[in-house]
Formats: sequence, C-alpha cells, structure tokens
Amino acid sequence: MTDSNTEIARTIPTKDGPVEAPARVLVVVAHPDDIDFGSAGSIAALTAAGSHVAYCLVTSGDAGDDDMTRTTAELAAEREAEQTAAAAEVGVTDLYWLHHPDGRVENTLDLRRDISRVIRIEKPDVVITQSTEPNWDRIYGSHPDHLATGWATMAAIYPDSRNPRAHTELLEEGHLPHKVEKAWIRSGESNLHVDVTDVIDAKVAALTAHKSQTGWIEDLPKLLRGWAADTAKAAGMPEGRLAESYRVIHTA
Repeated sequence: MTDSNTEIARTIPTKDGPVEAPARVLVVVAHPDDIDFGSAGSIAALTAAGSHVAYCLVTSGDAGDDDMTRTTAELAAEREAEQTAAAAEVGVTDLYWLHHPDGRVENTLDLRRDISRVIRIEKPDVVITQSTEPNWDRIYGSHPDHLATGWATMAAIYPDSRNPRAHTELLEEGHLPHKVEKAWIRSGESNLHVDVTDVIDAKVAALTAHKSQTGWIEDLPKLLRGWAADTAKAAGMPEGRLAESYRVIHTA
C-alpha cells in the first residue's frame, strides 16, 4: 500500500482537485518562450510531482528580433541559451531543437517526421502542444508557426508516431512506434485547469530568463499573475487562485 504522502507527491492540483501526474510528458512548441508563456506553471507542477518532462522546439527563434545588425545564428544561439535557462527554472533539462526556420514553419511530412522521432525517443504519456485554431481575440497566440506546429504535432501523435509504416526511416534509425495516451492543447475550449498558484514564482523566473523577449516588459510578474488570475476566473475557480488551462484529447 502506498502512503498518502507519496500519493500527494504524484498529483498535480487542478480546479477539480488533485489529478494523477503522467510519468512522462513532452512539450512541443514553435518558438523559445512559447512554453513558458503558456505552460511553465503546469510544467513546474508536473516536475514537482515527479513527471519527467522534455521540450521539443521546432525553431530556435531566429526571427524573433528586429535588430538587423545581428546575424540569424547569433540570435538563435541566444534564444536557445535563454530557453535552456528557462527550462532549468521549472526542472527540465532535456531539450530537442528541430531547427526549422522561424517564421516559415509549415505542417509538412518532414516536420511530422521530426516530431514523431522525438515522440518515439521520449515515449511520453502526454504531449502538450499549441492550438490548431486561431484566436482572433489575441493575434500573438495565433502566429502561423504556432498553428502549423499544433497541426504537425497532432498528426505526429496520430497516426505517425504509432504507425510503423509512417516515416520508415525512423525504424531504420531504431526508433520503435509509440502510442501517446493524451494530448493537452492550449485551447479556448478547456476541460483541464491546472492550479499554478503555488508555482507562479517558477513561471515568472522562467519568463524572466527570456531576456531578449521579456526584458522590456514593465512588471512582468504582475502581468503573468494577472493572466493566470483571468484564466482561473474564467474556469470558475475561487478568487485568488491562478491557473493554466488545456483541452485534453484522448489519443490512445
């Protein structure tokens, strides 16, 4: 019989009470900082609960600066370093960089193969990714790279990563098929609301690590807490709670 303390350690807090934390999680996004703006609180809660979390970055954020005196390679190196530091703030050390061109991500068979490769290597129970649907109330979240990454990731989850006949070169590389149980998508139609109240400082620290993207934001902690409070309020959570929300899709 497992003692209650162990049980608590293996759960994450949600609107509906403690939920069992998946053993392995893979987060797939388009750019450095996408994870941290959307899910750093959830990741901090998951790693605290004992989940192994890995990141897959489709691009290195090499188009994420208007200063044309800097080379693409310089910017990519800076943003990869920032994301690595941000990941460490929430307990993540395994990062995969796919090096697709920032600003030009397309839902192609090559991208599906590259994401499928990481899924087969990491063998996650849950994949967290970006929405496939634009939100015209917030244009920044509807970046075409985000939408393409969401679609390619869902195609990699089903059917590609589980199908031995999909991307047969992966079999030749030794990567056996893997079936993902669930996808968590950042979506307006949410049915999972992770309570991040107790880990919001880790989220703030993660976003602060992205100095090239957030260094100009006045009172970043207030901004992040405000967004999380709005998410919790929309989910009907008690006043004072903070949340990140997802639509859970069963994919097994």
